This record gives sequence, C-alpha cells and structure tokens, in this order.
Amino acid sequence: MPVASLDEIQAKVGTDIGSSPWITIGQESINLFADVTGDHQFIHVDPDAASRTPFGGTVAHGFLTLSLLSKMAATVTLRPENVKMAVNYGFERVRFIAPVRAGTRVRGHFRLARAEEKRPGQWRYLHSVTVEIEGESKPALTADWIGLIFL
Repeated sequence: MPVASLDEIQAKVGTDIGSSPWITIGQESINLFADVTGDHQFIHVDPDAASRTPFGGTVAHGFLTLSLLSKMAATVTLRPENVKMAVNYGFERVRFIAPVRAGTRVRGHFRLARAEEKRPGQWRYLHSVTVEIEGESKPALTADWIGLIFL
C-alpha cells in the first residue's frame, strides 16, 4: 500500500486514487473458490453445461470477484505511516453488474469517498470501487467498502 500522511489522505477525499493491476480469474481459481465455499453451481465449475447458458461458458462467483478487492486495494489505497492494524469493516453497498467469464482479467478503480477519525487513533475510510472487466462495457461490480485503520 502506498504510504501518505493523514493530511495527504484527507486531501484525496472525493478523488480517484488509482487503479489496480489486472488480475486474471482463471478456471482453476474459480474451482478452488467453489471448493472453499461449497458453491459448485454448474455455471462456475462445469464448462460443458455452462456453455449452453447465455454466459457461453463458466463465470466467476460474484463473491470471488468481491474477495479480490483486498488484493486490488493493496496496490492502490493510501495508508498512513505506523499503522498497527487495518481491518475490513464491511460494505454500505455492493452490486454485481456483469458476469466475469473464466479466463478474463479484472481490475479495481478506487475513489476515496470519506476519511474520518472515529476516535483518537482510529480512522474509518470509505472507498467507492468499480471492478472493470477487460474489454467489456459493463463493470463486474460496484461497491462502497468500509475499512478501519488503527494507529
């Protein structure tokens, strides 16, 4: 994560802070996610059956794409020096817009919507995130993601 002062982070509220590198979501990752979550719906893990759907093949679980936000954020979101701990606090809104076909690439675009000190040494950030699918006009998802940082 890029390091910035609290003043620099505050100055970025309301602005786009960057885009993550592309991440390929391959069938192996989809299968592993299905094993971990127990969600083996055919549209995720059965290429033959999925080829006969409007998707034309297997697609990533929406929650798999959502879970990649942590990896995406690590390269983009700003953190102050001397962070003791950062935790995922949840979401104000998540919408799954378009399917992510197996083998395609996605990346996250991050906008810092809010940064507020909740109590001394504890900051709450809200990032508005759009996950782009390479070559597609619609995003995979949009989300307003809340994180807590402890100094």
